Amino acid sequence: MTQLSITLPDELTQFLQSQIATGNYATPSDYIQTLIQQDQARRAHLETLVLEGINSGPATPMTSDDWATIRTAVNQNLSQDTPND
Repeated sequence: MTQLSITLPDELTQFLQSQIATGNYATPSDYIQTLIQQDQARRAHLETLVLEGINSGPATPMTSDDWATIRTAVNQNLSQDTPND
């Protein structure tokens, strides 16, 4: 196992300490190892999605209707995420 030394700004150090205080991680090393593992998994998943897209067939041009559908979906998602006062 390799030992690394890192320097963090105070704000990140406090955040790291708060994550350990939750009890989900025993040490800063556990937390950082988890972050690296999650990043590896995310990157592998993204690579799979990119390859699926490449292999899905020829690209088709986006139409005005396609963009309108995307805008509508985004606006609906945003309105669902906005807390009601």
